[in-house]
Amino acid sequence: MNTLWDFIVWIFWFYVIVACIWIFITVFIDIFRDHTLNGWAKALWVIFLVFVPFLAAFIYLIARGDSMTKRNMERAQAMSAEQAQYIRNVAGTGQSATAEIESAKKLLDSGAITSAEYEALKAKALQ
Repeated sequence: MNTLWDFIVWIFWFYVIVACIWIFITVFIDIFRDHTLNGWAKALWVIFLVFVPFLAAFIYLIARGDSMTKRNMERAQAMSAEQAQYIRNVAGTGQSATAEIESAKKLLDSGAITSAEYEALKAKALQ
C-alpha cells in the first residue's frame, strides 16, 4: 500500500524529470537559434546533448547562459515592438491631428465632402 510519503517522493521525482526535459528542450532550441554558432558547432552540441545530456546541459548553461539570456531578451523586445506596431496600426491611421485636418480640408476644397462633414472630421481629429 502506498503511503503519503511515497506519493510526495513520486511527485518530487516527476517534477525533477519534467524540469530536466524542459531544460534539455530549451538548450536544444537555443542551439539552433544562435546565429554565432556554425553548423559543426551546433552538430557537436546536439551530439553532446544526446549522449551525455546532463553534463552537456550544465556545460551549455554555464558557458553560453549569458548569450542565451541576451537572445531571449532581444526576441522578447522584438515581439513587444511588433505587438505595439500592430496595435498602432489597428487603433488608427497614426496621423497627427493636423495631418487629418489638412487632408479633410483638401477634401472640402475639392468638393468631395460638405462643410458639415469637414467640421465633424475636424472635431474628431481634435479629440
